[in-house]
Amino acid sequence: MHSLKTLAATACLAVSAAAVATPADPVLDAVVAGEWRKADDRARDGARHPVESLAFWGLKPGMTILEVQPGGGWWTDILAPYAQRTGGRYFATGPDLGDPDLSERARKSRADMEARFATQKDLYGNAGIVNWGRRAAPPPAGQFDFALVARSFHGWMGTEGFVAKALGDLYAALKPGGILAIEQHRANPGEQDPQAKSGYVTEAYVIEQVEKAGFRLAGRSEVNANPKDTKDHPFGVWTLPPTRITVPYGSGQEPNPNFDHTRYDAIGESDRMTLRFVKPD
Repeated sequence: MHSLKTLAATACLAVSAAAVATPADPVLDAVVAGEWRKADDRARDGARHPVESLAFWGLKPGMTILEVQPGGGWWTDILAPYAQRTGGRYFATGPDLGDPDLSERARKSRADMEARFATQKDLYGNAGIVNWGRRAAPPPAGQFDFALVARSFHGWMGTEGFVAKALGDLYAALKPGGILAIEQHRANPGEQDPQAKSGYVTEAYVIEQVEKAGFRLAGRSEVNANPKDTKDHPFGVWTLPPTRITVPYGSGQEPNPNFDHTRYDAIGESDRMTLRFVKPD
């Protein structure tokens, strides 16, 4: 864990949500308002603050962007059109087809991503896919200006050694001066569950691991903070919107139709850390 001296030194980097400066970027405003974004995705903008977050992280026109584990594509539908419209290029990580243990579900996810990029070049530009996984070769070295890791740390922590591998691969993939942007469900300060079974991770743990990989902490923002999040939910962070599960995560059990969501819906989305790291020049 961080020493008190280190935490004190990094505390000065904290930025309150109200203090986040959002420089005018009409292209970013336009893509966030894009009609191609699903209605459910746009409805979450008030909780996820895409313009403010990307401005804090330092996204700029013309950047080569890497989105790590894009999931359903909430950020993809912002980042890829932004790159396409500003002369940059967008890449996403995808399941590693070279992994002999890759599931059929993961293979289908990769195929769906390839088809989506191939058929929507007007929107996404010449989007690329980078292999990602515990056995994957590192991404191309020194190619990216900006890498986004959104809500991935808790998943990485379930595989021994993968946090270090993932961060090492990202360090190599970014150009000197490149930005590593992190958004993650935030646990209360204290001892970190090494498996992060609740989905929450302490900010101290994330900073420690990322700095260990060679990055320098360049800023902390509270733009995605939620003080109403008590972080003691019966099914971890996934009890909250938008997932709203009613049985243990990954249990395979049938949802509980009698579960009362009222308390958890009132909390809203999770309390999240928003961190900016830089690869030293």
